[in-house]
Order: sequence, then C-alpha cells, then structure tokens
Amino acid sequence: MFGPWFGEPGRRGMRGPRARRGDVRAAALALLAEEPMNGYQIIQAIAERSDGVWRPSPGSVYPALQQLEDEGLIRAEATDGRRAYQLTDEGRSWVEAHPDEVRAPWDAVAGSVGDTAIEMRNLIGQVAMAAFQVVSAGTDSQVSQAREVLTDTRKALYRLLAADDDAAADAGE
Repeated sequence: MFGPWFGEPGRRGMRGPRARRGDVRAAALALLAEEPMNGYQIIQAIAERSDGVWRPSPGSVYPALQQLEDEGLIRAEATDGRRAYQLTDEGRSWVEAHPDEVRAPWDAVAGSVGDTAIEMRNLIGQVAMAAFQVVSAGTDSQVSQAREVLTDTRKALYRLLAADDDAAADAGE
C-alpha cells in the first residue's frame, strides 16, 4: 500500500515503512529467545506480531541470521531437513544484557501505522478474498455483477477524495 497508510503522509510507493537497520537482527534474537525457529518461521512471526505491517524479505532475514551465527549468538541445527536456529549460551547472555535492543522491534514498525490503516488493510484483504471466491466459484452472471460492484466501489472511493470537506459535511447533516 502507499502514502499515509504506511509511513509519512504523502509518501508514495508500494512498500510499507522501512524497518531501521538492525531491526531484523533484533527481531530474530527476540524470537529465538522464545524458541528455536527456521528463517521462514521468523518471517511469519514478525509479520504476525506487526499485524502484517512489517514482513521482512528472506533477503534481509537470512543474511542477518548468518551474521548472528558468525558472531556465535545463534547456531543452526538440521531438523526434518530444515535449519532451525537457536540461541547459544553467548546469545542468551547477550539478549539478557541488551533487553532494550531486542524488546519487540515489530511494535515500533506497527506503531508507525494507525489502527484505522490496519483495519482498512484487513477489510481490503477480505474484499479481495470475496472477489476471488466469486471468480473461482461464481457463474458468469455473478462475476459480471461483482465486477460492477467493484467498479462502483472504486469510483465511490475516488468521489470521497474529490469531495470538498465542507460539502461532504453539509450532505451528512
């Protein structure tokens, strides 16, 4: 999404707010302090705990895990053909000594987006799922009706933005 939904007002782009450098590292340490996880589970946990606002890419998570492994703070063990990472004794000591650095880094990213934006994003996702269901299981007539509903909805949303705030307030009275 873009603009005020995911960062500073007026910002345009398709990504959410960028987590500051080091957040992936801190998030991985915080999660691994709870239980061993593989890289995919770390990505999923960060996305879940940030209400979907922050979903780091594998290209940021795996290098961070490799760095932590090189520093001796975590180790990887093969389990069921997957690499599960866990804190070493040195890693546990580091986490205990730096609680402010590993305290829920996903909250800072999720906190940069308001509750209204998260609610809208969830609603848009629900609408997309319903539209997909109509396309997958609906008749040609139902798909055509759904297309009209979505087109009308898009136009109505743009009308909201185009409306003068005073005129919209007067219409609501």
